[in-house]
Order: sequence, then C-alpha cells, then structure tokens
Amino acid sequence: MKKNQTTGFLVLSIILMISCETKKKSESKDNSLNIQQDQSEQIEGATYGDDVAFMQDYIKIIELTDESKQSKVAISAALQGRVMTSSAFGNEGRSYGWINRDLFKSKDTLEHINVFGGEERFWLGPEGGQYSIFFKNGAEFTLDNWYTPKLIDLDHFDVKSVTSNKAIFTKKASLKNYSGFQFDLGIEREIAVLSRTEIQKELGLNTFSDELKTVAYKTTNTLTNLGKTNWKKETGLLSIWLLGMFNHSPNTIIMVPYVQGDDAELGKVVNDTYFGRVPSDRLVVKEGVIYFKGDGAYRSKIGLSPKRAKNIAGSYDSKNRILTLVKYNKPKNAIDYVNSMWEIQDEPFEGDVVNAYNDGEPELGAKPLGPFYELETSSPALALEPGESGTHVQLTCHIEGDVARLNPIIKQLFGTSVEDVKTIFN
Repeated sequence: MKKNQTTGFLVLSIILMISCETKKKSESKDNSLNIQQDQSEQIEGATYGDDVAFMQDYIKIIELTDESKQSKVAISAALQGRVMTSSAFGNEGRSYGWINRDLFKSKDTLEHINVFGGEERFWLGPEGGQYSIFFKNGAEFTLDNWYTPKLIDLDHFDVKSVTSNKAIFTKKASLKNYSGFQFDLGIEREIAVLSRTEIQKELGLNTFSDELKTVAYKTTNTLTNLGKTNWKKETGLLSIWLLGMFNHSPNTIIMVPYVQGDDAELGKVVNDTYFGRVPSDRLVVKEGVIYFKGDGAYRSKIGLSPKRAKNIAGSYDSKNRILTLVKYNKPKNAIDYVNSMWEIQDEPFEGDVVNAYNDGEPELGAKPLGPFYELETSSPALALEPGESGTHVQLTCHIEGDVARLNPIIKQLFGTSVEDVKTIFN
C-alpha cells in the first residue's frame, strides 16, 4: 500500500496565517498598507464581469470567447497563463473561479506562496520527498523551509500568440530539486475555448441541449527537457500538476468515478487521510462513484491512485444547478506518479493522479483560506531525454441549466442521477 501524499493545500492555510502575522507587523509602519486579510471581501455570486473588472486594476487580463460571445475565459500571463475565471453567460454570467481579492488588494508579496486563486493553474510536482522542488537540498521538511518555486508562483509567462478563442504561453527556466539535480526546461501552455459541438464530442455526450448555458476550455500543457542530461528516476522526475479553485456552495457535491475491483490488486479505493480521516457524513463511497462534500465548511482532501482513477471528475451544485467537469488525458498503463510526502520516501513514484480538496477552518476558530473547493489532476512522472517532451491535457467545463437537461449528462458520465447526488448525505 502506498504512503499518503501531503500536497500544497495541506499547509496553505497555516502558511497564510503565518505570512499575515508577519505582514501585519510591517504594515503597522505604513498605514497605506493597513489591509486586513478578511475573506468577507469575496463577493458571493459575483459575476464574471465583476471579477474581471476587479482583477484588471492589478493585472492584465486576456479574454477568450466562443463564436456566441457567451462562453468567456479570463487568463493572466503574469500568473503563469493561469485561467482566473470563466462564464457561461457573458459578463453577466456567474464567475466560476475563486479569486483572492484581499491578496490582490494588499499589493503585497508573501514569502512562501501567493494564493491569488484561479480555476486552473499550472504547477509542477513533486512537492515533498528527496526529489522535491519545494525544499532546498538538505532542508528539514517543515513549514519554515517550504517555498513554492517562483516559476509557478509569481513568474510571468511569455505570450506566444492570442486569437479570439486561443492563447499560447511559453517559459524557459531551471529548477533544482532536493537531491541537487537541475532541470533545464521549457513550458508551453495552450488554452482554447471550445464550441458546443466540440464540447459534446470531447465529453462523448449523447445529448446536449441548446438550452444549457455552457463554457469549456481545454489546456494543452507541454514540458520539454532543454538540458543535456536524461531525466531519470535515480535523480528525480517532474510531473505536470493542474489545480483548480472553484467557488463553493452549501450544496456542492464532488463526484469522482473509480475503477472497481479487489483492494488486494488495485489498492484502496480512496486516500482520505491527508488531514485525518474524512468523516462519513462528508465522504461516501458507492458502487463506481466517490461522493465528497465541496461546501467550503470542512478542511479535507482525497486522492486516487493510477489503478483506481478514471479520466474524469466533477461536481454538482444543486442550489445553483451547476455541473462542473474536469476531464484529462490519463495514459494507458502509466503507474509512475510523483509522491509529495514530506519525508525521504521509500516509494517516490507512488503518488495520486486525481485529487479533490474542500476548504474550511484549518483549526477551530481559525479563518479558512477561501473558502472554495478544488479539483486537481497530474501527469505521470516524466522521464525525458534531451529535447523530448511530455504533455498533460485537461478539459474544464461548466454547465448550468434545469435538472431535466442536466440529469442525462450526469447519468452518462457518472452513472448516477441528480436526485442521488442531492440526497447522498441525507
């Protein structure tokens, strides 16, 4: 049985609290920066237009759209070609991505990580272990020594090209892992808004009503070995890691289908012990589908191994009738995924493929980071020769509409129904 991973959001809340305490001390000397970190500033139900207008005061936003001009996607080159948010109904539509308005308003740079939010950001793994890129060589695996590489935190990606429905970003960089191996690498990130016809084809849907409000984008993320040395297990490997932060509701349920079979052959169905075991009133495993609350009210995380994960995950918000889908390319027979456990590992390539995170109080009485919920996917560990590339493709789709039109989609993709999802925790 593989060991549990510890990923970035295991510590984000604690890190932000530590950073904010340091920040408050410095701000007391300058009233112009006296801004309290209070997530009440986050507007519940903010429109896409609201969020884009807010962000444009701080960063340049590239907007993509489909032919209807209703499906919109907002991207920041300053934040690694990050998809900040999207809409299925133009500027007046709901903003799906969680935006950390307080951090933007502070105009500050934090020491360990800068959590600006966004519904799909480009990261690299592993986080912990002897091949970590978040800890320096020889450092103890503690919060004080944990730093998000600038490349995936504050670095600007170059804009290669932009059209009405597609943008391509590139970056050349070097990273050194915990064991001292240097990766000379190139990144290319393509983001494309899909038409309704393309959405139906990509998801393999039998039916897709024109009455449904929809936005979908596909990102093609490529990592290239620009060095002169092979990337191999003995010196550590990288993986492409995509993380999305979405606005929660009290009625958001995450759905993760899984490969059924004997635990002795496939391992346990779900890793649910990241922050201590998830209570049964928040995590239910049914035949073929895992249900996990994404209500932003209890800090918890789950993950699936490559033997258990399928190529899709999603959530359903029954309050607002929103279906969110994340589909990714999962190479057949790939079993080596980086492990991010904060220790020198016995099994550094037995990591999870799909993860879901629900934000909440890190401890009784403490403020949550958002709140929000999150869906994550990872590529296999990339053993690349000089000049060779590896690619991780992910589709993110939001669909809003009435239950009668959403139900057939949920049944086809997850083998369950709207009613089952709504009542799973009753």
